[in-house]
Amino acid sequence: MSTKILMVCLGNICRSPLAEGILASKLPKDKFIVDSAGTGSWHIGHAPDERSIAVAKKNQIQISHQKGRQFSTTDFDNFDYIYVMDNSNYTNVIALAQNQQQSDKVKLILNELFPDENVDVPDPYFGLTNGFEIVYNMLDEVCAVIAKKLVEKHL
Repeated sequence: MSTKILMVCLGNICRSPLAEGILASKLPKDKFIVDSAGTGSWHIGHAPDERSIAVAKKNQIQISHQKGRQFSTTDFDNFDYIYVMDNSNYTNVIALAQNQQQSDKVKLILNELFPDENVDVPDPYFGLTNGFEIVYNMLDEVCAVIAKKLVEKHL
């Protein structure tokens, strides 16, 4: 049985598709399933932002096939780990949890690097020109830590 990890951001077109692609590239595909979702519904069915696709491709990761979807309460049952990109995403996802077991699955992704500091992965959508590069590097670093922990725990 595969371990399932879900990456969540606001629109599911910038940060979470990158996190999905990066983490999936660091894990054995036969043992782990990585997916992504957004807390909002604006981009359901859309491909990731072209800038996310470009920065991923530059780093030999293909994410153009991904399609945006909205986080659902069924995700609590379908995933073992749920990583959110920022405090707003955390609040939105936790609000849908129906019990402590579901809440316990939800973690701020950068807390894996900076425990209990509750640091946000900045949303690059309206940001600096190099914002997607900065976000990629942050996610690459934290996904290396997450992948190591997951492999040690589940293999």
